[in-house]
Amino acid sequence: MTAIKNIKPLGFPWATQDPFLFCVYHKDDYPQGNGEMGPKASLAGRNIGQDFDPGNDWRMYHGSTVPGFPQHPHRGFETVTIGERGLIDHSDSLGAAGRFGNGDVQWMTAGKGVNHSEMFPLLKDDEDNPLILFQIWLNLPKRSKFVEPHFKMLWAEDIPYYTTPDGKTKVKIVAGSIGDVKALTPAPDSWAAVPENEVAIWTFTMQPGAEWKLPLASKEANRSLYFYSGKSVTLNGESLPLERVAELDASQEVTIKNGDAESKFLILQGKPMNEPVAQYGPFVMNTQQEIQEAFQEYQRTQFGGWPWPQNDHVHPKESGRFAKHADGREEYK
Repeated sequence: MTAIKNIKPLGFPWATQDPFLFCVYHKDDYPQGNGEMGPKASLAGRNIGQDFDPGNDWRMYHGSTVPGFPQHPHRGFETVTIGERGLIDHSDSLGAAGRFGNGDVQWMTAGKGVNHSEMFPLLKDDEDNPLILFQIWLNLPKRSKFVEPHFKMLWAEDIPYYTTPDGKTKVKIVAGSIGDVKALTPAPDSWAAVPENEVAIWTFTMQPGAEWKLPLASKEANRSLYFYSGKSVTLNGESLPLERVAELDASQEVTIKNGDAESKFLILQGKPMNEPVAQYGPFVMNTQQEIQEAFQEYQRTQFGGWPWPQNDHVHPKESGRFAKHADGREEYK
């Protein structure tokens, strides 16, 4: 058996394996801000409300004045948002809120249902506002589909890193562990909260000429390696082209050898749930009946309503990084 099961091109979104549902990589070279946290640039010619054109340097997405995703519902899974550069403003139907980014991660359990917005405020009016983020959807098992919604912040200052002995590969451990380096505790109802599920979410950078033999996991674990930035890389001597995902046998040795330019990767790994997946847009359940019930409940309750003045709510420009939780607990960075 080969250690490399499959290689696929990266699309939008990126292909994932059970227990993951979805992964998108946003790289937007936003210009200077206009003083109101939107872009100082003409929006003419853009499909406002549905601006996803990959040919542009940046996109408004579903936003009309500030880029991002105004209020929308989720049920039955988790979102893990890795904010590498730039900032994200979170507001939700529970009254919880936050501003995070520049290395922070938000781990949100939608559970029985939450309505939230994710906006990208452009705070700098005198320089560009680049944004880089991953959003990963991790499924919830049937037993946890209706848990209470919850979000947890993994602040950049606290997230552990593993560095290879040669110092040329640095791994950000959002979930899982490498050797003695263990991730912060994930959200409590997550599939990742059970170590036996072998969930790993790692982003890593390899310097030119670096080599790294990936840690082994069980044969049952699904492992996807995304090569999204760089030039040339080999896996066990076989070329992996840029903007590809390699599905790997986690129980077999795989050595990544980088070429003559810095390269960046994401690994998503976990044992599969092996449960039926019924998905319609922002709802992920086990049956079509449960999807219909989710729509009906959302229409009836709006999953708690919307306590914010606008659908695309952003926090005050002068706010720093913070999190305000539904139970009233507050964190400031």
